[in-house]
Amino acid sequence: MSISMSDVPFKERVNAALQNPDRLRAISSGAEAAFVKRNIVLESLPDPDATRDLARQIRAHTIAHLDRYLAEFEANLTANGGQVHWARDADEARQIVLDIATRVGAKRVAKSKSMVTEEIRLNAALEAQGIEVWETDLGEFIAQQAGDHPSHIIVPVMHLTRQEIGRVFHEKLGAPYTDEIPELNLIARRTLREVYLSADMGITGCNFAVAETGSICLVTNEGNGRMVTALPRVHVAVMGMERIVPTLDDLSVMLQLLARSATGQKLTVYTSLVNGPRRPDEEHGPEEMHVVIVDNGRSRALASDLAEILYCIRCGACLNVCPVYRAIGGHAYGSVYPGPVGSVVSPILGGVPAFADLPHASSLCGACKDACPVRIDLPTLLLRLRRETVKQGQQPGWLSAGMKGYRAVATSPGRFRLAARLGALFTRLTGGRWFRGSLPGPLGAWTRYREFPPFARKTFQQRWQERSRHD
Repeated sequence: MSISMSDVPFKERVNAALQNPDRLRAISSGAEAAFVKRNIVLESLPDPDATRDLARQIRAHTIAHLDRYLAEFEANLTANGGQVHWARDADEARQIVLDIATRVGAKRVAKSKSMVTEEIRLNAALEAQGIEVWETDLGEFIAQQAGDHPSHIIVPVMHLTRQEIGRVFHEKLGAPYTDEIPELNLIARRTLREVYLSADMGITGCNFAVAETGSICLVTNEGNGRMVTALPRVHVAVMGMERIVPTLDDLSVMLQLLARSATGQKLTVYTSLVNGPRRPDEEHGPEEMHVVIVDNGRSRALASDLAEILYCIRCGACLNVCPVYRAIGGHAYGSVYPGPVGSVVSPILGGVPAFADLPHASSLCGACKDACPVRIDLPTLLLRLRRETVKQGQQPGWLSAGMKGYRAVATSPGRFRLAARLGALFTRLTGGRWFRGSLPGPLGAWTRYREFPPFARKTFQQRWQERSRHD
């Protein structure tokens, strides 16, 4: 499993996040800016809706025939000289990478950005074996130096201000303090240059694997992906088993949407296709290339009514538009995967009991579905998971009792009318003031930020009957 980042209860994490308004402002403004750019650039496609429809069809077809395309990918990568390893869970995935690192005598590892390596806690496993690990994506590098975790799947340190980053570089790297962005970039570049040249192993994620060619596709804006795959003598790519497309034509459709949805670019600066290790007649490139294909709960999703979440291309658009994510930030979710997609993925991969609160961390406004480039129906998936939390007894006792009481009233016309009359009577006796104050117990969370409207003095049925008599 391994995707949980905290044992602290969800509400405590949210309360802790709300105590840092500067970080929340940085997250909200960053997410909003990314989404505004996404909307502008998406319109540069000749027919954005048709492209999104086609992308959804490709993802649906691929996931429906996942076994076929994974087998085809393995055959073609093996023919190219690469090696494929299959991991049922996080433990197996970590062990496979550790075995490779031990066999080749790796002492230093350079990593490109990879959410699945965060998911399986790969860095900690390598470091426990005495292997030095360096994140080379700028955001991941900053988070690593700060002893922090990514708060966004595309922009790992969206929650940090440039002043905070300047302090981190001063304290951890011994650099003179600066909060000038070009200077901060230069400090990171100088530090990482030597890492690229001395690393024994490069580890990357995989944005997409291409079945027909046995290639993996990496998209970055910093060029670190190419350095990590080309300079070390061993390259290991770790991919979730769903991150595959059938053909290069299918890949081109995904690339048209990925950068537009993620960072508001028509295409990322570096789009690399890695086809295998260095060939005998080539001077540069790794001597070995390994791809570790990770299940870690994805097969369970595939066999359930939540399989649609496997269509996700990890663009982060749903995070950027989500009012809940903007209000509480990524760390409050307590998972490698935050936001609407994380609220679905985390219970699947980490188990419902560990993440029972996340499906409820949504207003179900539908903005995530509208933003998703492959039109994943996230609100419906969240509702299905809410139902599952009830089945597994994860719903709070007061809420279960309240829903049972409501059902007893709502399913009986007589009881419903009586409750309406009592509510109206209570409103008259209090003048509606109690409802505009604080509701008792857990319901007080509602009136903390909004008014609870008083009951109408007359029910709809009473008003209808009066109207009918007048007519």
